[in-house]
Amino acid sequence: MPHVIVTGGPGAGKTTLLTELAAMGYATVDESARAVIAERLASGQSPRPDPVTFAREILRRDIEKYLNHPRTSDWVFFDRSLVEALGMLQEASPLPSSELEFMLAAYPFHPTVFVLPPWEAIYATDSERDQTFSDAVDVHASVVRWYRSCGYMLNDVPRLPVAQRAEHVLRTLAESTTSRARKTR
Repeated sequence: MPHVIVTGGPGAGKTTLLTELAAMGYATVDESARAVIAERLASGQSPRPDPVTFAREILRRDIEKYLNHPRTSDWVFFDRSLVEALGMLQEASPLPSSELEFMLAAYPFHPTVFVLPPWEAIYATDSERDQTFSDAVDVHASVVRWYRSCGYMLNDVPRLPVAQRAEHVLRTLAESTTSRARKTR
């Protein structure tokens, strides 16, 4: 499965890592939450609507991005994902389990999710990121719990320079591909 999730709390270096992977020639898909927040701020609204509306809008955009991402047999890296949007929606207004299972099955991702841990040394706020570092740690914990509950294997990306983080991700994917190929023989 070429769809790969890169996640973690705010300010952990996800966007920087995806920029590095894009520079290496891989397709990347931006997260939707920052775009929603930026659009709302530009129109004079509060950064976020109510949690259900926010989650539904992110999910709508993430499904659209999933369906319209660049077609390639190589890895496509997603900054967060619709799986996370489903988690936000589940937290705000739980879906029936059959609907949640259907959504997770309809939009498959690679079984390994790359998680960037909170990193206070690089953490910074900006116009779309108004959370404190403590909030970022809480979001990280919530994201980890959610992906585990959805059956994903989590790979903690070490706190290293971005080029080494990218190498870690690509090496891990290569190893998982080799391991799966051996199992199918």
